[in-house]
Amino acid sequence: MGEVISNYDSDVIIAGGGLAGIVSALELLNQNKKVILFERGLEEDFGGLAKVSFGGMFFVDTPIQQRGGIKDSPELAFKDWCRVAKFSDDDILPKKWAKHYVYHCKDQVFDWLKGEGIKFFPVVHWVERGLYTPGNSYPRFHLVWGTGFELVRVLVNNLRNHPNAKQNLILKFSHKVEEVLFEEDRVIGIKGKEETTGKVFNSFANATIISSGGIGGNIDKVKENWYKPWGAAPEKILNGCNLFADGYLHDELEKSNVKITHLDKMWPYAAGVHHPRPTIPNQGLSLVPPKSAIWLNSKGERIGPMPLITAYDTRYLVSQICKQEKKYSWQVLNLKIARKELAISGAEFNPDIRDKKLFKFLKSLLFGNKELVKDMIDNCIDFVTANSIEELAVKMNALNGDEEVDVNKLKEAIGDYDSNISRGQKFHNDDQLRRIAHARNYKGDKIRTSKFQKIVDPKTFPLIAIREFIVSRKTLGGIQTDLNCCVLDIDGNRINGLYSTGEASGFGGGGMHGKGALEGTFLGGCVFTGRIAAHSIVGKSLIKSEE
Repeated sequence: MGEVISNYDSDVIIAGGGLAGIVSALELLNQNKKVILFERGLEEDFGGLAKVSFGGMFFVDTPIQQRGGIKDSPELAFKDWCRVAKFSDDDILPKKWAKHYVYHCKDQVFDWLKGEGIKFFPVVHWVERGLYTPGNSYPRFHLVWGTGFELVRVLVNNLRNHPNAKQNLILKFSHKVEEVLFEEDRVIGIKGKEETTGKVFNSFANATIISSGGIGGNIDKVKENWYKPWGAAPEKILNGCNLFADGYLHDELEKSNVKITHLDKMWPYAAGVHHPRPTIPNQGLSLVPPKSAIWLNSKGERIGPMPLITAYDTRYLVSQICKQEKKYSWQVLNLKIARKELAISGAEFNPDIRDKKLFKFLKSLLFGNKELVKDMIDNCIDFVTANSIEELAVKMNALNGDEEVDVNKLKEAIGDYDSNISRGQKFHNDDQLRRIAHARNYKGDKIRTSKFQKIVDPKTFPLIAIREFIVSRKTLGGIQTDLNCCVLDIDGNRINGLYSTGEASGFGGGGMHGKGALEGTFLGGCVFTGRIAAHSIVGKSLIKSEE
């Protein structure tokens, strides 16, 4: 690295301007600490992935749940969490962090956000219900009214307008942190480079927080750490993160004997498509897969024997697709199903929620999201349409540049599903239809799920086939921390002056989710760890007692 041209001194350095970094900065200003935050991205991208997220957050026993008749409890939620996490005997800190979050997320995240001016949609969503074992026993996915865009907008506004911001806050964008500086047994600061000029800078402080995100934006690193029981990584994985979530600081810290753990415990999604207007190479979107579409392999056969359907077990969907000969998939549906059920995770493709236009949002629920469906059909390369199964098969093969889809197998898969529907509900003998019936029992899903709609129905044409790839998203492992967000070395000892939060720390402890997640725990984990680190730095405990 070249000659140092800038030196910045502060009480606390934060490396990373995502949600966790913003929360830590806000809490440290509350304690009248001087903070300098370095963010590699541009100022307009302040907030990272949280800013473009859908904004769902996992909470337990909130007033919103109570008003909906949901009788939740931390005891039940923690039991659900552990079933999905499948912690090993060695996962002592991750399991402690999981309990830490479950028992305190309502008071220390939900209530805190409400106090900062965040509002939530009045109906709780029910995701990750579980497949072979229970997942979320109750709906717990609380949607920020305004999506992650509003979450970040409000918190950044509170940060910039904080009474102590003028004298105590420095924000540096397009600044890449490249090295953590050690002096004997403690961290004294960081060294980095201005992305626009290439000039080098140092920053020194009593405490440094690593909030630099995960590894999902580095597809080579995702493949390198691919979960071995899933077999070889898919040849094509779309990037659902950003290029700066590259694991660079994980690698740098590992050279200094920092404990990096569970990087193979990732949370990719099964239904990724190419962004129609990409801003980075290989950019992918994560569809909320339509429940009434049938999920097929590369040959046009229905994946099974248990048919795939969303909202029950995301990890299972990914594992099943990775078992196929070609590790991508198709969903086949029609225009009517697409308009009612198709959704895309994130703020960009949910403008009515993002912009808090309640009437337009309710209208799209009642009459279908025609604009979204048209946009994807017209502009996403992974969507093809046709007015017959034969024509659909030809277009699917043309898109993929091969003859992989067998039209007879495609006809059989669609025909078997449709004939089951034709028998009438009391004679349904298909697990996808049983789960559709189950989903429609909950008011939050009934309005967004078709009532046993056949695929081949001329009144609902055109037919639609969506080619779907695995898309990277969250990193469940990372820098190991104790319950105060203090970073640990490979022997389990605290490294003085060094803290980690958010996705960089596996959302707490180097992996508080274990192997799987109940969803909504990512944004919640960023807020939780961000607050804990700030309180720990000033010698205060956010959590007064442990259950």
